[in-house]
Amino acid sequence: MKNNIRELRKQLGFRQEDIATALGVTRQTINAVENEKYSPTLELAMKLAKLLNTTVDELFILDS
Repeated sequence: MKNNIRELRKQLGFRQEDIATALGVTRQTINAVENEKYSPTLELAMKLAKLLNTTVDELFILDS
């Protein structure tokens, strides 16, 4: 599953560490999600979308 996390995070001036701290996960988790090595839980996806001022379906793109 592809995502736009890195682009939105950078536009808002957040570091991976900032996102991780705000969501109560590790920076490594955020890195893995950004690099498409880990698909987040629904709860984490929703928290990410809220923090990045977007929707889950705009944040994540399902591969065909």
